[in-house]
Amino acid sequence: MLEQCEGSHAVAHAVAMCRPEVICAYPISPQTHIVEGLGERVKSGALTRCEFVNVESEFAAMSVAIGASAAGARAYTATASQGLLFMAEAVYNASGLGLPIVMTVANRAIGAPINIWNDHTDSMAMRDAGWIQLFAESNQDAVDLHLQAFRIAEELSLPVMVCMDGFILTHAVERVDLPAQDAVDRFLPPYEPRQVLDPDDPVSIGAMVGPEAFTEVRYLAHAKQLQALELMPLVADEFERAFGRAAGGLLGRYRCDDADTIVVALGSVLGTIKDTVDDLRNDGERIGAIGITSFRPFPIAALRAALSQARRVVVVEKCFAVGIGGIVSRDVRMALRDRPQPVVTVVAGLGGRAITKASLQRVFRAAMADQLEPLTFLDLDWSIVNRVLAREKHSRRSGPVAEGVLRDIGTVASRIG
Repeated sequence: MLEQCEGSHAVAHAVAMCRPEVICAYPISPQTHIVEGLGERVKSGALTRCEFVNVESEFAAMSVAIGASAAGARAYTATASQGLLFMAEAVYNASGLGLPIVMTVANRAIGAPINIWNDHTDSMAMRDAGWIQLFAESNQDAVDLHLQAFRIAEELSLPVMVCMDGFILTHAVERVDLPAQDAVDRFLPPYEPRQVLDPDDPVSIGAMVGPEAFTEVRYLAHAKQLQALELMPLVADEFERAFGRAAGGLLGRYRCDDADTIVVALGSVLGTIKDTVDDLRNDGERIGAIGITSFRPFPIAALRAALSQARRVVVVEKCFAVGIGGIVSRDVRMALRDRPQPVVTVVAGLGGRAITKASLQRVFRAAMADQLEPLTFLDLDWSIVNRVLAREKHSRRSGPVAEGVLRDIGTVASRIG
């Protein structure tokens, strides 16, 4: 059913069609509209046999999801930014216990300074927590990935994050093909947990494990992620047969067949990258793009094969590791180990800064001419940066950085005016 709707409402519809039995969340922008939509469905009776639990924090939300999943219920929650960090201990517990919870992360920057706009810092902070991480390029993608997430989570007994760009997707109104209940029921069977707490057969979960077994337990978590690399393409194929459109899998290729330069990215920025690739193709440039859907587990073999003919690789990422550089780039380089292709990093869109075709075209042309630095910050204002560094060099009491930058920007703006 085609409908013009907000991305959050589309995701709420998709999650409801998956028949969750327990939903728990604490409101934090930009994920709030998702759980509001689900709460309205539970209250109105549109979503039956489901308990919506109002909790006092994000940590409590994940704790309730853990309890519900351990008791055999299909559990769902959503969060963003500091909310994800606040539940960090429980996020690790969920994966360590092997519980198939599905969680939407409406990607948003992490403070300080406070910033409510989109980048990928929150999900990247949890990249090694043992959850599968799927990144949506569009709102249609977000809908389709949630349907697949429950299948993958419950088959492997692993939790899954579906990551969608905050505001850029969650609050964007566009046409989405919303699934019908009978179609989802055929694709997603009733939940049959691999493990469940049973009062008639009591056991402890999450108990102390010493050095004699901890390595084996952790390796088995890794082994399940490797199983996911095999399962996800199968689920994506089945989804395409059931719904008539491609979605999910490990990665997607765009105009890569004869490309000398390939751009790798995650999330909604791929739309702008594809438009830029089209413009450059019209100018005769041999450039393509790859969108990584599964960031965890990372599709090393699939990406290595997809990049085999490229002369150079540009990774555009909306996050970076302070003190070292690109996060996604590191994994791309691992996939290309012992190969000669250079991998350069373009950090873009931090804190919601616009990523324009003009700026991307500039850096892509520099990359194709082998003139791009290994680490580039798209549209970074060096005059502001150098002013702050100079102030810190000459004054011990230079003040807080963020407020100094805002003051400098205000001074610049007033002089221009």
